[in-house]
This record gives sequence, structure tokens and C-alpha cells, in this order.
Amino acid sequence: MATFMDVHAGYADVTPQELAAALAADREHAAAEGVRFDRGWLDPVSGLMFRLAHGPDRETILRVHERAGHPATEVYELPR
Repeated sequence: MATFMDVHAGYADVTPQELAAALAADREHAAAEGVRFDRGWLDPVSGLMFRLAHGPDRETILRVHERAGHPATEVYELPR
């Protein structure tokens, strides 16, 4: 299973509850796609959210976020 860092824009004014809901939506769709999310980081100044994910490929990570309702702006495969 590969490891990815994904980036989401538009989280500058998100509340803790909205952030928790976004993370929960990811988890709802992840298992069915064989994806596991480890951690997330939010930079409230830039509005960027970063997620560390493990999954079969980049396209699957993108699909999980799309189904969760907040598409990733970028997804990078991390070297092992």
C-alpha cells in the first residue's frame, strides 16, 4: 500500500465542528476503497488542510475525497 499526502484548500474559516465533519466524511468512504487516513494538519492562516493517507493509488485517494464532498486540490505519493 502506498502512502500519500493530500492537500485541501479553502479551510481558512472552518470551525472545529466543520473540520471534524470533513474528517469523519473521509473515514466513512475510506474503508470501502481500501484507504486509511493517519493524520491531518490544518494551517488556519493559509486555509490549507493536509492529510496523510495510505491506499492503492492516487486515483483512489482522490475518489474518496470527492465522495466525501471535499475534493483534494493536490495528492502526492510519498517515497518509501
